[in-house]
Amino acid sequence: MPKSRGGRAPAVQSAKAVEPTAGTHQHRLVALIADMVPGARTLRVSQREPGRSWPSPYARAYDAQGQHIALNRAQGMTVARWVIRAHPELIWDEAYDLDLTTGALRPGADAYAATGGGR
Repeated sequence: MPKSRGGRAPAVQSAKAVEPTAGTHQHRLVALIADMVPGARTLRVSQREPGRSWPSPYARAYDAQGQHIALNRAQGMTVARWVIRAHPELIWDEAYDLDLTTGALRPGADAYAATGGGR
């Protein structure tokens, strides 16, 4: 076995897998959320949970067909906090939709209008 200058054999370094979405914070966030909520394609995030009068991070997940995917309270609050903290420049008075395939974040009212009032 060849020796290095110090008289020791060089350590074998394992190859690290490079994730294709590891380029930006948005893509890493989307990858983490997709792992946490399998099957989700869209995430609607707001600062107000329906039925509550005080601010509380809230998220709902939808699949590719627009069907609601149930989230437990911990999942909903966690992904909502991640998205809200990743986008501090936005005013969170209204809901925003995060597309988990592209990483695009757009106002929820735009998605509502685009689907003809559905969802």
